[in-house]
Amino acid sequence: MSQNNKKETSAVRKVLGFLGANSVPVMFILICAVCIPISGFSPAYLLNEIVTRMGRNVFLILSLLIPIMAGMGVNFGMTLGAMAGEIALIFVTDWQIWGIPGVVLAMIISIPLSIALGLLCGKILNMAKGREMVTSYIISYFINGVYQLVVLYMMGSIIPIKHSTIRLPRGYGIRNTVSLLSMRQSIDNLLAIRVAGVKIPVLTFLIIALMCLVIVWFRRTKLGQDMRAVGQDMEVARDAGINVERTRIISIVISTVLAGFGMIIYLQNMGNMPTYSAHSQIGMFCIAALLVGGASVDRASIGNVFLGVILFHLMFIVAPSAGGKITGDTMIGEYFRVFVSYGVITVALVMYETKKRRAKASLGEQLRAAQQEGE
Repeated sequence: MSQNNKKETSAVRKVLGFLGANSVPVMFILICAVCIPISGFSPAYLLNEIVTRMGRNVFLILSLLIPIMAGMGVNFGMTLGAMAGEIALIFVTDWQIWGIPGVVLAMIISIPLSIALGLLCGKILNMAKGREMVTSYIISYFINGVYQLVVLYMMGSIIPIKHSTIRLPRGYGIRNTVSLLSMRQSIDNLLAIRVAGVKIPVLTFLIIALMCLVIVWFRRTKLGQDMRAVGQDMEVARDAGINVERTRIISIVISTVLAGFGMIIYLQNMGNMPTYSAHSQIGMFCIAALLVGGASVDRASIGNVFLGVILFHLMFIVAPSAGGKITGDTMIGEYFRVFVSYGVITVALVMYETKKRRAKASLGEQLRAAQQEGE
C-alpha cells in the first residue's frame, strides 16, 4: 500500500472513530440543521432563547458532574435537591422576602434539606453498587411521595404557613402554583446587558463561571482525586486507603446541594413554581442535555454541559414549529422532543453497557493469551 493510501486510510479511521465517539452530538447537530430553516425562527430570536436557557439550566446540569467523577453514573437523585430548593422557596415566599435576599435565603434554607436527602440517597446507593442509576431513579419517586405529603397536607396544618395566597382554600396544603413574580429574574436582571438585541444575564453567567472554576479546582483536591480513584476502580481505591463508601456519599451530597441551588436559579428565572410538578422532569431533561453534549455514564466534562444545553434546547425550540410546518400539527414536534429526551438516555446507557462488556471480553482474551504463553 502506498504512503498516500495509508494516510487516507488513517484519516478515514480517525473520522469514523470521531463520529462513533460523538454520535449523539453529531445526530443532534444534523437534527437542528434540518429543523432551524423549516421552523422559520430568526437567528436573533434563537440566540436570545439559547442564552436565556443557558442561564436557566447550566447550573443544574453542572450538579451531575461530581457523581460521574466518583463512578456513580448520572445522578437521577438530583431531583431530591430540586425538591429541597422548592421547599425553601415556599418558606421564603410565605415570609415575603423578595429579590436577591429571597434567593440567597432560599439557597441557605435548602442546604440542610439537601444534605439530609443526599445522605439518605448516598447510603442507599452504597447498598446498590453497580445499580446506582436505576436505584437513584426509584429513590426520586419515593422522596417525591414524601414531598407531596409534606406540601399537600403538613404545610398549613403542622408546618405554619401564614399567607392564604399560597395556601389551598381548605386552610392547609400549598396551591398548585406559587407566584415568584417579586423575585422573578432578580439574578438575571441585576447586571444584565443587551448586545444586538440579545439580553445577556451577566451575573448569572458569572455564578456559572465561578461554579465551573470550583469544579476544576475540586478535581485537583485530595477529595477530588479520591473520587476519581473510586470511579476508576473501587477495590484499588480501597486498597490505597480511601474510604470508598464515605467518598461516594460525599459526591451525592455535593450533587444534591448543587441541584438545590440550580433549581432555585431555574425557578427565579421562570417567575413561578408549579408546586407539584416543577421537579418531576427536571432530572430527565438535565441528564438528556448532558448526554447530548457528548458525555457518557462514566465520563463528563464542563464542555459537554455547555454543548448539551445548546443542542438539546435548540432542538426543543425549533422542533414544535418545524413539526407543525411539516405535518400541520405542532403536537408532533412536542412528541418528538419528548421521545428524543428519553431515547438519548436509552442509547447512552446501551452504548455504555456495550462498551463495558467489550472491555471485559477484551480483558478476558488478554488473560487467556497470557496464560497460554505461560504454559
